[in-house]
Amino acid sequence: MHRLLGTHKDLVELVNKVMAYAPKPAIIDLCSGSGGSMLAVAETLRAEYRLQDLTLTLTDLYPNKELAHQINTRGSSGVAYVTKPIDAANVPPNLVGLRTMVCSFHHMPPGTARNILVNAKERKQPICIYEISDNSFPISLWWVALPLNFIVAFFITPLVRPLTWQQIIFTYLLPIIPFFFAWDGAVSNARTYTLNDLDVLLEGLGADDYRWEKGIIGGKAKKMYLLGFPMANQ
Repeated sequence: MHRLLGTHKDLVELVNKVMAYAPKPAIIDLCSGSGGSMLAVAETLRAEYRLQDLTLTLTDLYPNKELAHQINTRGSSGVAYVTKPIDAANVPPNLVGLRTMVCSFHHMPPGTARNILVNAKERKQPICIYEISDNSFPISLWWVALPLNFIVAFFITPLVRPLTWQQIIFTYLLPIIPFFFAWDGAVSNARTYTLNDLDVLLEGLGADDYRWEKGIIGGKAKKMYLLGFPMANQ
């Protein structure tokens, strides 16, 4: 889905915009799961934006141990996956750099979402939050996305890498994956914070030494972003 919706280009531009406010050229990716698009984003920033010294650290409250093992044993320069749980609302002080959250902020209830923003501001670390889900439709119509998402799963599965025989069986023979894909997508839309919601979460967090920027990116889908800039690091 990231490839189809062109999120890589959006993220490269957003991350490059806020990277100048980081204390060092480092990305601390929160809620990384199975990696998402940040691996490719970091690679592009190194190759095309003169950030050869950029490092990427993947983290999660429930780390993907298999991916962590692959990354950490591969010895890839500048990329690591922390194997211990990392709470996005209370990031350890030793993890310094631009914090990113890609398609994960909507999983956070308001109290946790607020704490994530507070923690970034108090630690004087920049943050980039990016969502591809869309909550612009009336909440009563969230279920409309279910049949569309169910069908989409059949078409995008061949594009998945790596593609396993389990995915083929549970997509085409016993369509469990399309059902969960449809449900997750529809619920994600319903739970995504709107720009007005972000205003509520940001109440009292504006200050001379830290500023916020939010907006919508158009294109193949409506995508929301929130950036935090610690002015003291500029």
